[in-house]
Amino acid sequence: MTDRYAVFGNPIGHSKSPAIHARFAAQTGQDIRYEALLAPLDGFAAAVDSFRAAGGKGANVTVPFKEEAFRLAHRLTPRAERAGAVNTLAFGADGILGDNTDGAGLTRDIEANVGIPMAGKRVLVLGAGGAARGAIAPLLGCRPQSLTLANRSADKAAALAGEFSDLDRISGGGFADLAGRVFDVVINATSASLAGEALPLPPGLFAPGSLAYDMMYGRGDTPFLALARQQGAGLLADGLGMLVEQAAEAFLLWRGVRPATAPVLAALRAELGHPRATP
Repeated sequence: MTDRYAVFGNPIGHSKSPAIHARFAAQTGQDIRYEALLAPLDGFAAAVDSFRAAGGKGANVTVPFKEEAFRLAHRLTPRAERAGAVNTLAFGADGILGDNTDGAGLTRDIEANVGIPMAGKRVLVLGAGGAARGAIAPLLGCRPQSLTLANRSADKAAALAGEFSDLDRISGGGFADLAGRVFDVVINATSASLAGEALPLPPGLFAPGSLAYDMMYGRGDTPFLALARQQGAGLLADGLGMLVEQAAEAFLLWRGVRPATAPVLAALRAELGHPRATP
């Protein structure tokens, strides 16, 4: 029988996950069906339970349900437990396993695909929600010179930084606190680009040759990448590569085989008409 998987989010119509997993399945000879499902903002758990009851084997979780998925899981992988957020669910006889593949996908994309090693870099993460949570421990594992979190709510960013302060040097605050500071890698982990909104960032954040990375993706620059281009970022990259890399980690969890990501990413880039990274 064909095994069913899905991605839950709100909104979800933009998702490329079904196309990615279809290519993974064809490449590896796995018999699966993968679909995008819109979950009501107040009905995520019910939507997952319904899908599971209908025979679903697993699911990905995107904005804004990653922290709710963490609470829904019966068991957690160490990286999901550390992140406090879940983007991958596996359904079994013993309940729901929650994993977080976002951070692994992000760091692999930046270092292997974009070609920017983060060791010794000054790294800034914008946002303090589920996407940021999943990225922090893997980013610190890359041994940056410093890691800074900034959010509209300064208290939330400071509190999140405190949760990871045992791992390495990390700090958190508001966007206004960034004035006068310069970074080598700036990562947008907010959902602002998804809503077509620009962030109220002070000028001068981007060091010469810096990377501006948006976890969101689309045709052309997101609002964050457009702002970064105006402010002189050296390299711009969207999150399509992260999406493909984190999807491969989820596919490995579900099916026991890790697909090759390069041909899938290249095919999606060609469809979108948008290169991997641009000056």
